[in-house]
This record gives sequence, C-alpha cells and structure tokens, in this order.
Amino acid sequence: MSKDATIGLVVPFAEDKVPDEGRQMYPDARFLPRGVGVRSLTPEGFAAAFDAIVPAADHLAAQGVDAIMVVGTSLTFYRGPAAHDRLLERLRARTGLRVSSMSAAIIDGLRAVGAKRVAVATAYSDVINQRLIELLEAAGCAVLALECFNILDFGGPSSKSEGDIIALSEKSVAAARDAEGIVISCGGLRTLGVAKPLEARCGIPVVASTQAAFWSAMGLVGESGQIAGYGRLLEQAAAPVH
Repeated sequence: MSKDATIGLVVPFAEDKVPDEGRQMYPDARFLPRGVGVRSLTPEGFAAAFDAIVPAADHLAAQGVDAIMVVGTSLTFYRGPAAHDRLLERLRARTGLRVSSMSAAIIDGLRAVGAKRVAVATAYSDVINQRLIELLEAAGCAVLALECFNILDFGGPSSKSEGDIIALSEKSVAAARDAEGIVISCGGLRTLGVAKPLEARCGIPVVASTQAAFWSAMGLVGESGQIAGYGRLLEQAAAPVH
C-alpha cells in the first residue's frame, strides 16, 4: 500500500467521521469519510441514507480517494441481496474505483475463515434480520440460529457492552448445532474486544461487521489488514479479492 493511499468511507452517521474502531485497528491508514445520515435501524430510517450512498461515493471519488468502503451493514443489505449487488456494481461503474461494503466484507470474512454454517447475533429487529438471513443464504451460508437485541434507534447499538454482545453470541451458538463460525452484524456494536474471548469460549471464528469492513477496506488498497489481538480473521488475514 502506498503511503499516499486514501480509503474513502461512506459512513452511516450524519456527520463525516471515521468509526472509532477503524482508527484503533489501523491508526496509520488514511481514511476520508462522508456521512449519509441513517435515522433509525428500520427500512424507513435507511431509505434517504441509501439514496445518498451514490452521491457520497461521487464526492469521495472527486476528492481523489483510491478505493471506497460503504460502512453500515444493514444499510446496504436491507433491500435484499440483489439490491446490494446492484449498488456495488453501480458504484464501481460510476467511480472506476475498487468498492466494497460492510455486507460484502462479512461474506468475504466468512469465506476467509471457512465458515458456511453460522450462528448469528445482531442489533436488529425481525424485519432487518430476515434480510440478513437472505444475504447470507444467497452467499451460500446456512444460518443455524439467530439472536438479536431488537434495537430500532440508530444510536442504540453503542449502548451494548462487550459483555452483552458476548452473551448474545453465546446464546446463538448454544442454539446452533455444528456452527462453523459466528456472525455479529451491526457496525454500531462495539465488537473490537469481543472476537478473542468468544473464539476462546466457543472454539469457532468470529466475523463482526466493523472488523470485517476495515480488514476488507485495507484489502482494497493492497494490504492484508493483518493485525494481532482481535481474533482469527484479522490474525490470519490475507487481502480479499474483489
């Protein structure tokens, strides 16, 4: 990765800010954010923000970024896997850049750790969870169990502690027979310290939204994204192929 490489981030916030966990993971990377303003974790709360993704990517491309990551898992999958794929195709065609999303990063992460049968933990309500199941199944994954916090408020996930997230994930694993991996979906959940203890307790790899997205973002500019201390995906990381 060139020292001058800049990764554009389309972020779900109303303001242009880089998620804290991304900066913690890769403090030396150059990120340029553009917010789209998700209002709530509902289809109605996502609608205007989804429509703002393409203009945000256009803005970032005009600033000379080298690649673009669309942050916000449910923001990019809530209209279904086909709409997600069309969005990425449109962004790549418009910008001429390497582009991925937090949703695609979860899929890439599961493939990287070899997990097809998964236990899932999310921040979402049932209507959004169903779309996530569709996304995972379209990618060839079997969802064996799903547990959720049933949060509708956009800021709500950040109120959950790492202990809360670990407990919810363990509940999902307990209900999933022969799970090969754990998916923790929602970029608003603070998951940086969750993977290592969960993997130690459950014996299977963890793929969480934020960690997968920033790992994948590094891959867009030719870096492996490999770092120690945050779970198997990042410790064994190789650059994803898009």
